[in-house]
Amino acid sequence: MRAIPTSPDRASASVGQLFSYPFRIFFLSMTVLALAAIPLWVMQVNGVISLPLAMPGLFWHQHEMLFGFLSAAIAGFLLTAVCVWTQTERTHGFRLVLLWGVWLAGRLLLATGADLPYWLVQGVNLAFLPLVMVDAGWRIWHARQKRQLMIMVVLGLLWLMQIGFVTRLDMTFSYGALIMAMALISIIGGRISPAFSSGWLRQRGFDGNVVKTVPALDMATIFSLILLMASLVTGWETVTGALALLSGTLMLVRLAGWKGWLVRREPLLWILHLSILWVPVALFLLAGTLFAGWPSNAWSHAAGTGAVACLILGVIARVALGHSGRPLVLPRGMVLAFVAIHLAALVRVLTAFEIIPWHPGIGSSTLLWLFAFGMFLYRYTGILASPRPDGREG
Repeated sequence: MRAIPTSPDRASASVGQLFSYPFRIFFLSMTVLALAAIPLWVMQVNGVISLPLAMPGLFWHQHEMLFGFLSAAIAGFLLTAVCVWTQTERTHGFRLVLLWGVWLAGRLLLATGADLPYWLVQGVNLAFLPLVMVDAGWRIWHARQKRQLMIMVVLGLLWLMQIGFVTRLDMTFSYGALIMAMALISIIGGRISPAFSSGWLRQRGFDGNVVKTVPALDMATIFSLILLMASLVTGWETVTGALALLSGTLMLVRLAGWKGWLVRREPLLWILHLSILWVPVALFLLAGTLFAGWPSNAWSHAAGTGAVACLILGVIARVALGHSGRPLVLPRGMVLAFVAIHLAALVRVLTAFEIIPWHPGIGSSTLLWLFAFGMFLYRYTGILASPRPDGREG
């Protein structure tokens, strides 16, 4: 696929345009958070700075990646997609400003609220996901789209993990949230990756039917992940390890059916398949943690940096083009960004195993992360803040 230089009409870009559709403001905001939170965490843990955090540093880092970064990506994608699924009016304007304001307030309070009442800080943070679920849920309910209800179930479980995490400051709940993040990947990725790949093959004269999905296998994978989360939170280590192996195997079988290698020439597609491959990798590493004593931060970073962050970057790069009325042609430099984010995940996992020394590992993975999301910010800010070229709403 050829890359093109993207030069949006910056004269027509405006802050108001960012609030014309949920994907615009949330994709931009989560990218800014990605570029700010990781360096701040690295400087905090190395004693370079001391932030007035509302919770201990490690917990702040985990919360912001799971319930700041991920939640913004969920809001941007889901509140955009659900309008298409249900043929309903999008959330925009003042309502979107208020929703985004809740998200932003949560970030600021956690980063600077050391002297504020803890209930206030976390009350604001815990309000965001339910607001997103209400917005999406009423549309799904009125459209009678039962197919989308599993997304609501998983989001509800993700929110329960957030409640447990902020009330008990127990990393078990952040691990449970990572499992639910991978369940969301299983649902959303299991829809878009094979569908987009099949369509791409047909457009080029190939047989799109070689891409196979099995609904029963899809549901088995999702339910196995929910059971895995429940087992992990309750502390049944042997059962958790066995379920991790089962879920990872089911996900690998699904990936094999999607034939991702057939779309290796299209970065907007191979990024999806390669990112989802991190899910079984993370699950097998989790089993290794429980059965062989492998470091727990190996599987958690394979899940968080590998599966979650890599897929988010791939999805937002595509959604931002498609929903802003632009051709699905990557701006220059974004292929390198895709490579960089996967290398960041790989380096971070190898660092967890001490194959790469800690300081070089953390430093290089941070730089790769910053390059990936910095490139998105550079290439997509104008796209997100500019009207559609065809003059339509969105």
